[in-house]
Amino acid sequence: QVQLVESGGGLVQAGGSLRLSCAASGIIFSINLMGWYRQAPGKQRELVALITTGGDTNYADSVKGRFTISRDNAKNTVYLQMNSLKPEDTAVYYCNADLRRRYGGSLFTSWGQGTQVTVSS
Repeated sequence: QVQLVESGGGLVQAGGSLRLSCAASGIIFSINLMGWYRQAPGKQRELVALITTGGDTNYADSVKGRFTISRDNAKNTVYLQMNSLKPEDTAVYYCNADLRRRYGGSLFTSWGQGTQVTVSS
């Protein structure tokens, strides 16, 4: 079993900051890509940011320059630093990870349960 547990969500005023964390635990051999997605009410889940094992990153245009994704490979943890938050950033934020549970095993994607981020105007 693999679990991804997010933390750090909450209520913040526009212009404020939050830092999300997501820790993976369980039987894990290696983790490749890690990422953050979000889903606002009535909308589809969308990509926020991705990060490779080597630290290469990719961001949605809507968050470039405001959000920073990072990871600690030793802790199997990915972070999302969110600055200059806007009301339109309000959503449930989910982390995911592409990982293998054993050497040579299949790559599969695991998701966290989500954490609510609410930005008030």
